[in-house]
Amino acid sequence: MNTYSIGEVAKELSLTVYTLRYYDKEGLMPFVDRTPSGTRVFKDSDIEALKIIECLKSTGMPIKEIKAFIDWCSEGDSTLKQRYEMFMERKSIVEAQMEELKKTLELIEHKCWYYKTAIDAGTEDVHKEDKIVVPNPN
Repeated sequence: MNTYSIGEVAKELSLTVYTLRYYDKEGLMPFVDRTPSGTRVFKDSDIEALKIIECLKSTGMPIKEIKAFIDWCSEGDSTLKQRYEMFMERKSIVEAQMEELKKTLELIEHKCWYYKTAIDAGTEDVHKEDKIVVPNPN
């Protein structure tokens, strides 16, 4: 079985050691073993669990809710339905975020086209109907 130091795990996950210590302090890593002197010793399964934590964080899930998920995992099969429902909720949230980002990307793509064609023409006048006029403050 491979084991890793906190520094190795931080590097592997592109996190800081401080972040991992914070997660531990917040109760997100009850699965991580420690040596008799208190040094954290990570296994491959711990890294996989941390990837799930990072995934949930990237959806905007608060640490408190991630902690509840970790607690449910520790409780075993009796919480399978809660965990499933939590992931279904996260899925809906991510899908909504993706729709918003898609709209944002469409506007950005339009503005890229707008400015490219204006540059090619040497003037924004090629887009009179699309031109945003900013009043002169003087």
